[in-house]
Amino acid sequence: MGIRMSTGASKFGASEKLTERFLRKSRKREALALEATDDELLAQNPDRICSNGSNTMASLYTKQGRKGVNQDAMILWEGFCSMEETVFCGVFDGHGPNGHLVARRVRDSLPSRLACELQELFSSYCAEAKPMTISNDSIISLEISETNGRKEPEMFTLWRDSFLKACIVMEKELRVHPSIDCSYSGTTAVTIFKQGRHLVIGNVGDSRAILGTKAENGTLVAVQLTVDLKPNLPQEAERIKQCKGRVLAMRDEPNVHRMWMPDNNSPGLAMARAFGDLCFKEFGLIAVPDIFYRFLTYTDQFIVLATDGIWEVLSNAEVVDIVSRAPSRATAARHLVRSAVRSWRLKRSLSRADDCAAICLFLDA
Repeated sequence: MGIRMSTGASKFGASEKLTERFLRKSRKREALALEATDDELLAQNPDRICSNGSNTMASLYTKQGRKGVNQDAMILWEGFCSMEETVFCGVFDGHGPNGHLVARRVRDSLPSRLACELQELFSSYCAEAKPMTISNDSIISLEISETNGRKEPEMFTLWRDSFLKACIVMEKELRVHPSIDCSYSGTTAVTIFKQGRHLVIGNVGDSRAILGTKAENGTLVAVQLTVDLKPNLPQEAERIKQCKGRVLAMRDEPNVHRMWMPDNNSPGLAMARAFGDLCFKEFGLIAVPDIFYRFLTYTDQFIVLATDGIWEVLSNAEVVDIVSRAPSRATAARHLVRSAVRSWRLKRSLSRADDCAAICLFLDA
Protein backbone atom coordinates (compact mmCIF):
# COMPACT_ATOMS: atom_id res chain seq x y z
CA MET A 1 0.00 0.00 0.00
CA GLY A 2 1.58 3.27 -1.15
CA ILE A 3 4.89 1.61 -2.09
CA ARG A 4 6.35 2.04 -5.54
CA MET A 5 8.12 -0.98 -7.06
CA SER A 6 10.69 -0.96 -9.84
CA THR A 7 9.48 -2.61 -13.07
CA GLY A 8 12.91 -3.18 -14.62
CA ALA A 9 13.82 -6.45 -12.89
CA SER A 10 16.37 -8.79 -14.45
CA LYS A 11 15.58 -12.45 -15.20
CA PHE A 12 17.50 -13.41 -12.08
CA GLY A 13 15.56 -10.85 -10.05
CA ALA A 14 12.28 -12.12 -11.48
CA SER A 15 13.23 -15.67 -10.52
CA GLU A 16 13.98 -14.52 -6.97
CA LYS A 17 10.62 -12.80 -6.83
CA LEU A 18 8.85 -15.95 -8.00
CA THR A 19 10.65 -17.98 -5.34
CA GLU A 20 9.80 -15.43 -2.69
CA ARG A 21 6.16 -15.41 -3.82
CA PHE A 22 6.04 -19.23 -3.67
CA LEU A 23 7.49 -19.25 -0.15
CA ARG A 24 5.10 -16.54 0.91
CA LYS A 25 2.12 -18.56 -0.35
CA SER A 26 3.46 -21.70 1.34
CA ARG A 27 3.78 -19.87 4.65
CA LYS A 28 0.26 -18.54 4.22
CA ARG A 29 -1.09 -22.06 3.58
CA GLU A 30 0.74 -23.33 6.67
CA ALA A 31 -0.69 -20.48 8.73
CA LEU A 32 -4.20 -21.22 7.54
CA ALA A 33 -3.70 -24.89 8.37
CA LEU A 34 -2.50 -23.97 11.85
CA GLU A 35 -5.48 -21.65 12.32
CA ALA A 36 -7.82 -24.45 11.23
CA THR A 37 -6.13 -26.80 13.70
CA ASP A 38 -6.59 -24.23 16.48
CA ASP A 39 -10.29 -23.97 15.61
CA GLU A 40 -10.64 -27.75 15.71
CA LEU A 41 -8.88 -28.00 19.07
CA LEU A 42 -11.06 -25.26 20.53
CA ALA A 43 -14.18 -26.91 19.16
CA GLN A 44 -13.18 -30.25 20.71
CA ASN A 45 -12.70 -28.74 24.18
CA PRO A 46 -16.06 -29.04 25.99
CA ASP A 47 -15.26 -26.06 28.25
CA ARG A 48 -14.75 -23.68 25.32
CA ILE A 49 -17.09 -22.48 22.59
CA CYS A 50 -15.65 -20.43 19.75
CA SER A 51 -18.41 -20.64 17.15
CA ASN A 52 -22.21 -20.47 17.00
CA GLY A 53 -23.54 -22.48 19.91
CA SER A 54 -24.71 -22.45 23.52
CA ASN A 55 -24.40 -24.12 26.91
CA THR A 56 -26.28 -23.84 30.20
CA MET A 57 -25.03 -20.32 30.91
CA ALA A 58 -24.56 -18.59 27.54
CA SER A 59 -25.27 -18.44 23.83
CA LEU A 60 -22.95 -17.27 21.04
CA TYR A 61 -23.75 -16.30 17.48
CA THR A 62 -22.04 -14.52 14.60
CA LYS A 63 -23.14 -13.72 11.07
CA GLN A 64 -21.15 -12.46 8.11
CA GLY A 65 -22.07 -9.02 6.81
CA ARG A 66 -21.82 -7.71 3.27
CA LYS A 67 -18.19 -6.59 3.35
CA GLY A 68 -16.51 -9.92 2.56
CA VAL A 69 -15.17 -12.61 4.89
CA ASN A 70 -16.54 -12.55 8.45
CA GLN A 71 -13.85 -10.82 10.53
CA ASP A 72 -15.59 -11.24 13.89
CA ALA A 73 -14.49 -13.91 16.37
CA MET A 74 -15.67 -14.93 19.84
CA ILE A 75 -14.98 -17.32 22.68
CA LEU A 76 -16.58 -18.59 25.88
CA TRP A 77 -14.34 -20.50 28.30
CA GLU A 78 -16.08 -22.09 31.27
CA GLY A 79 -13.94 -23.12 34.25
CA PHE A 80 -11.34 -20.57 33.17
CA CYS A 81 -7.93 -20.89 34.82
CA SER A 82 -9.11 -24.16 36.43
CA MET A 83 -10.82 -22.09 39.15
CA GLU A 84 -14.30 -22.59 40.55
CA GLU A 85 -17.19 -20.46 39.31
CA THR A 86 -15.06 -18.79 36.63
CA VAL A 87 -15.81 -17.95 33.03
CA PHE A 88 -13.99 -15.96 30.36
CA CYS A 89 -15.83 -14.39 27.42
CA GLY A 90 -14.58 -12.27 24.56
CA VAL A 91 -15.62 -10.88 21.19
CA PHE A 92 -13.07 -9.63 18.64
CA ASP A 93 -13.79 -7.42 15.63
CA GLY A 94 -11.09 -7.65 12.96
CA HIS A 95 -10.45 -5.02 10.30
CA GLY A 96 -8.07 -4.61 7.37
CA PRO A 97 -7.00 -7.20 4.79
CA ASN A 98 -5.91 -9.73 7.44
CA GLY A 99 -8.38 -8.68 10.12
CA HIS A 100 -10.03 -12.09 10.29
CA LEU A 101 -6.66 -13.74 10.98
CA VAL A 102 -5.74 -11.18 13.65
CA ALA A 103 -9.11 -11.53 15.39
CA ARG A 104 -8.84 -15.32 15.46
CA ARG A 105 -5.23 -15.19 16.65
CA VAL A 106 -6.15 -12.91 19.57
CA ARG A 107 -9.19 -15.07 20.34
CA ASP A 108 -7.01 -18.19 20.50
CA SER A 109 -4.01 -16.70 22.31
CA LEU A 110 -5.16 -13.92 24.64
CA PRO A 111 -7.23 -16.11 27.03
CA SER A 112 -4.34 -18.55 27.50
CA ARG A 113 -1.91 -15.71 28.11
CA LEU A 114 -4.30 -14.17 30.63
CA ALA A 115 -4.62 -17.53 32.41
CA CYS A 116 -0.82 -17.80 32.63
CA GLU A 117 -0.49 -14.26 34.00
CA LEU A 118 -3.26 -14.85 36.56
CA GLN A 119 -1.70 -18.07 37.80
CA GLU A 120 1.76 -16.51 38.02
CA LEU A 121 0.57 -13.42 39.90
CA PHE A 122 -1.65 -15.44 42.24
CA SER A 123 1.31 -17.72 43.04
CA SER A 124 3.56 -14.71 43.75
CA TYR A 125 0.88 -13.08 45.88
CA CYS A 126 0.30 -16.20 47.97
CA ALA A 127 4.06 -16.69 48.43
CA GLU A 128 4.55 -13.12 49.70
CA ALA A 129 1.41 -12.77 51.82
CA LYS A 130 -1.01 -14.98 53.70
CA PRO A 131 -3.35 -16.96 51.44
CA MET A 132 -6.60 -15.22 50.64
CA THR A 133 -9.82 -16.82 49.50
CA ILE A 134 -11.67 -14.97 46.78
CA SER A 135 -15.20 -15.35 48.10
CA ASN A 136 -18.26 -13.38 47.08
CA ASP A 137 -18.62 -11.95 50.56
CA SER A 138 -15.04 -10.97 51.47
CA ILE A 139 -14.67 -7.57 49.81
CA ILE A 140 -11.49 -5.79 50.89
CA SER A 141 -11.32 -2.11 49.96
CA LEU A 142 -8.75 -0.55 47.68
CA GLU A 143 -10.80 2.19 46.08
CA ILE A 144 -14.42 2.90 45.19
CA SER A 145 -15.53 1.49 41.84
CA GLU A 146 -17.23 4.05 39.62
CA THR A 147 -19.50 1.40 38.09
CA ASN A 148 -21.89 0.55 40.90
CA GLY A 149 -20.51 2.08 44.08
CA ARG A 150 -19.14 -1.21 45.45
CA LYS A 151 -15.65 -1.37 46.85
CA GLU A 152 -13.13 -3.19 44.71
CA PRO A 153 -11.68 -6.39 46.18
CA GLU A 154 -7.99 -6.55 46.94
CA MET A 155 -7.58 -9.17 44.24
CA PHE A 156 -8.70 -6.67 41.60
CA THR A 157 -5.14 -5.33 41.54
CA LEU A 158 -3.93 -8.77 40.46
CA TRP A 159 -6.74 -9.16 37.93
CA ARG A 160 -5.96 -5.73 36.45
CA ASP A 161 -2.22 -6.35 36.28
CA SER A 162 -2.84 -9.73 34.64
CA PHE A 163 -5.05 -8.17 31.97
CA LEU A 164 -2.44 -5.51 31.23
CA LYS A 165 0.46 -7.96 31.02
CA ALA A 166 -1.50 -10.39 28.85
CA CYS A 167 -2.31 -7.60 26.38
CA ILE A 168 1.32 -6.49 26.25
CA VAL A 169 2.46 -10.05 25.49
CA MET A 170 -0.34 -10.45 22.92
CA GLU A 171 0.74 -7.31 21.11
CA LYS A 172 4.38 -8.44 21.05
CA GLU A 173 3.31 -11.78 19.61
CA LEU A 174 1.46 -10.07 16.75
CA ARG A 175 4.47 -7.87 15.96
CA VAL A 176 6.66 -10.89 15.28
CA HIS A 177 4.06 -13.36 14.00
CA PRO A 178 5.65 -15.24 11.08
CA SER A 179 2.57 -15.54 8.89
CA ILE A 180 0.10 -12.78 9.81
CA ASP A 181 0.95 -9.33 8.48
CA CYS A 182 -0.50 -6.86 10.99
CA SER A 183 0.85 -3.72 9.32
CA TYR A 184 -2.58 -2.59 8.14
CA SER A 185 -4.78 -5.09 9.97
CA GLY A 186 -5.95 -5.38 13.56
CA THR A 187 -8.77 -6.24 15.91
CA THR A 188 -10.72 -4.87 18.83
CA ALA A 189 -11.31 -6.98 21.94
CA VAL A 190 -13.90 -6.70 24.68
CA THR A 191 -13.42 -9.42 27.29
CA ILE A 192 -14.71 -10.31 30.72
CA PHE A 193 -13.37 -12.49 33.52
CA LYS A 194 -16.08 -13.51 35.98
CA GLN A 195 -15.62 -15.39 39.22
CA GLY A 196 -18.72 -15.79 41.30
CA ARG A 197 -20.13 -12.30 41.58
CA HIS A 198 -16.86 -10.55 40.76
CA LEU A 199 -16.67 -9.18 37.22
CA VAL A 200 -13.57 -7.70 35.55
CA ILE A 201 -14.00 -6.14 32.10
CA GLY A 202 -11.13 -5.42 29.71
CA ASN A 203 -11.80 -3.35 26.61
CA VAL A 204 -9.59 -2.51 23.64
CA GLY A 205 -11.41 -0.61 20.88
CA ASP A 206 -15.07 0.03 20.13
CA SER A 207 -16.81 -3.28 20.73
CA ARG A 208 -19.07 -3.04 23.78
CA ALA A 209 -20.32 -4.83 26.89
CA ILE A 210 -23.63 -4.06 28.58
CA LEU A 211 -25.53 -5.42 31.56
CA GLY A 212 -29.24 -6.18 31.74
CA THR A 213 -30.37 -5.50 35.31
CA LYS A 214 -33.68 -5.06 37.13
CA ALA A 215 -34.64 -1.59 38.31
CA GLU A 216 -36.53 -0.96 41.57
CA ASN A 217 -39.84 -1.13 39.72
CA GLY A 218 -38.94 -4.55 38.29
CA THR A 219 -38.32 -3.44 34.71
CA LEU A 220 -35.15 -4.45 32.87
CA VAL A 221 -32.72 -1.62 32.16
CA ALA A 222 -29.41 -1.48 30.35
CA VAL A 223 -26.13 -0.49 32.02
CA GLN A 224 -23.18 0.11 29.70
CA LEU A 225 -20.08 -1.52 31.17
CA THR A 226 -17.48 -0.20 28.71
CA VAL A 227 -16.61 2.99 26.87
CA ASP A 228 -16.45 2.96 23.06
CA LEU A 229 -12.84 4.03 22.54
CA LYS A 230 -13.30 6.23 19.50
CA PRO A 231 -10.57 8.62 18.28
CA ASN A 232 -12.63 11.75 19.03
CA LEU A 233 -12.89 11.03 22.77
CA PRO A 234 -10.95 13.91 24.40
CA GLN A 235 -8.32 11.76 26.16
CA GLU A 236 -7.85 9.55 23.09
CA ALA A 237 -7.65 12.49 20.67
CA GLU A 238 -5.09 14.24 22.87
CA ARG A 239 -2.80 11.19 22.91
CA ILE A 240 -3.09 10.75 19.14
CA LYS A 241 -2.29 14.42 18.47
CA GLN A 242 0.70 14.33 20.81
CA CYS A 243 2.02 11.43 18.72
CA LYS A 244 1.59 13.45 15.48
CA GLY A 245 -1.50 11.50 14.40
CA ARG A 246 -4.64 13.22 13.14
CA VAL A 247 -8.30 12.87 14.11
CA LEU A 248 -10.95 14.01 11.66
CA ALA A 249 -14.14 13.01 9.86
CA MET A 250 -14.25 12.97 6.07
CA ARG A 251 -16.97 14.77 4.12
CA ASP A 252 -18.67 11.56 3.01
CA GLU A 253 -18.70 10.31 6.65
CA PRO A 254 -19.35 13.43 8.75
CA ASN A 255 -20.37 11.43 11.82
CA VAL A 256 -17.43 8.98 11.76
CA HIS A 257 -14.21 10.30 13.28
CA ARG A 258 -11.10 8.36 12.33
CA MET A 259 -7.43 8.54 13.20
CA TRP A 260 -5.01 9.12 10.34
CA MET A 261 -1.27 9.14 9.87
CA PRO A 262 0.36 12.61 9.63
CA ASP A 263 0.75 12.73 5.84
CA ASN A 264 -1.50 9.99 4.52
CA ASN A 265 -5.26 9.89 4.08
CA SER A 266 -5.36 6.12 3.79
CA PRO A 267 -6.06 4.07 5.79
CA GLY A 268 -8.26 5.70 8.42
CA LEU A 269 -9.01 3.88 11.66
CA ALA A 270 -12.38 4.36 13.40
CA MET A 271 -11.03 3.40 16.85
CA ALA A 272 -8.29 4.70 19.14
CA ARG A 273 -7.13 1.35 20.52
CA ALA A 274 -6.61 -2.00 18.81
CA PHE A 275 -4.33 -5.01 18.61
CA GLY A 276 -2.20 -4.97 15.47
CA ASP A 277 -2.40 -2.02 13.02
CA LEU A 278 1.35 -1.57 13.38
CA CYS A 279 1.43 1.34 10.95
CA PHE A 280 -0.50 3.42 13.50
CA LYS A 281 1.36 2.48 16.66
CA GLU A 282 3.87 5.34 16.50
CA PHE A 283 1.04 7.82 15.91
CA GLY A 284 -1.02 7.20 19.04
CA LEU A 285 -2.81 3.87 18.57
CA ILE A 286 -2.36 1.65 21.64
CA ALA A 287 -3.43 -1.85 22.70
CA VAL A 288 -3.77 -0.96 26.39
CA PRO A 289 -7.17 -2.05 27.71
CA ASP A 290 -9.60 0.02 29.74
CA ILE A 291 -10.23 -2.20 32.77
CA PHE A 292 -13.29 -2.02 35.01
CA TYR A 293 -14.56 -3.92 38.05
CA ARG A 294 -18.16 -4.57 39.02
CA PHE A 295 -19.69 -6.54 41.85
CA LEU A 296 -22.71 -8.37 40.48
CA THR A 297 -25.92 -8.34 42.54
CA TYR A 298 -28.98 -10.57 42.36
CA THR A 299 -30.80 -7.93 40.30
CA ASP A 300 -28.27 -8.37 37.47
CA GLN A 301 -29.71 -10.74 34.86
CA PHE A 302 -27.32 -11.05 31.91
CA ILE A 303 -24.31 -9.56 30.13
CA VAL A 304 -24.09 -8.95 26.40
CA LEU A 305 -20.74 -8.65 24.60
CA ALA A 306 -21.00 -7.63 20.94
CA THR A 307 -19.03 -6.14 18.08
CA ASP A 308 -19.98 -2.75 16.67
CA GLY A 309 -22.07 -4.32 13.91
CA ILE A 310 -24.71 -4.66 16.64
CA TRP A 311 -24.29 -1.24 18.25
CA GLU A 312 -24.32 0.63 14.92
CA VAL A 313 -28.03 -0.14 14.52
CA LEU A 314 -29.34 -1.06 17.99
CA SER A 315 -29.32 0.91 21.24
CA ASN A 316 -28.39 -0.58 24.61
CA ALA A 317 -32.05 -0.57 25.66
CA GLU A 318 -33.12 -2.31 22.45
CA VAL A 319 -30.48 -5.01 22.93
CA VAL A 320 -31.63 -5.71 26.50
CA ASP A 321 -35.25 -5.89 25.34
CA ILE A 322 -34.40 -8.24 22.44
CA VAL A 323 -32.39 -10.62 24.65
CA SER A 324 -35.06 -10.69 27.36
CA ARG A 325 -37.72 -11.55 24.76
CA ALA A 326 -35.71 -14.27 23.00
CA PRO A 327 -37.54 -17.60 22.59
CA SER A 328 -34.93 -19.30 24.79
CA ARG A 329 -31.57 -18.58 26.37
CA ALA A 330 -29.91 -20.98 23.96
CA THR A 331 -31.12 -18.85 21.02
CA ALA A 332 -30.71 -15.39 22.61
CA ALA A 333 -27.51 -14.45 20.75
CA ARG A 334 -28.89 -15.67 17.43
CA HIS A 335 -32.12 -13.74 18.04
CA LEU A 336 -30.08 -10.59 18.77
CA VAL A 337 -27.84 -10.88 15.70
CA ARG A 338 -30.78 -11.53 13.39
CA SER A 339 -32.55 -8.49 14.84
CA ALA A 340 -29.46 -6.41 14.08
CA VAL A 341 -29.36 -7.74 10.49
CA ARG A 342 -32.99 -6.67 10.03
CA SER A 343 -32.17 -3.24 11.46
CA TRP A 344 -29.32 -2.85 8.97
CA ARG A 345 -31.78 -3.44 6.14
CA LEU A 346 -34.29 -0.94 7.56
CA LYS A 347 -32.00 1.79 8.90
CA ARG A 348 -28.94 1.51 6.64
CA SER A 349 -30.33 0.16 3.39
CA LEU A 350 -27.71 2.04 1.36
CA SER A 351 -24.80 0.74 3.46
CA ARG A 352 -23.15 -2.65 3.45
CA ALA A 353 -24.11 -4.45 6.65
CA ASP A 354 -21.22 -5.07 9.02
CA ASP A 355 -20.34 -8.46 10.51
CA CYS A 356 -22.16 -9.10 13.79
CA ALA A 357 -21.09 -11.23 16.75
CA ALA A 358 -22.67 -11.48 20.20
CA ILE A 359 -22.37 -13.44 23.43
CA CYS A 360 -25.24 -13.48 25.92
CA LEU A 361 -24.07 -14.61 29.36
CA PHE A 362 -26.83 -15.32 31.89
CA LEU A 363 -25.85 -14.66 35.48
CA ASP A 364 -28.22 -16.95 37.36
CA ALA A 365 -27.28 -20.10 35.45
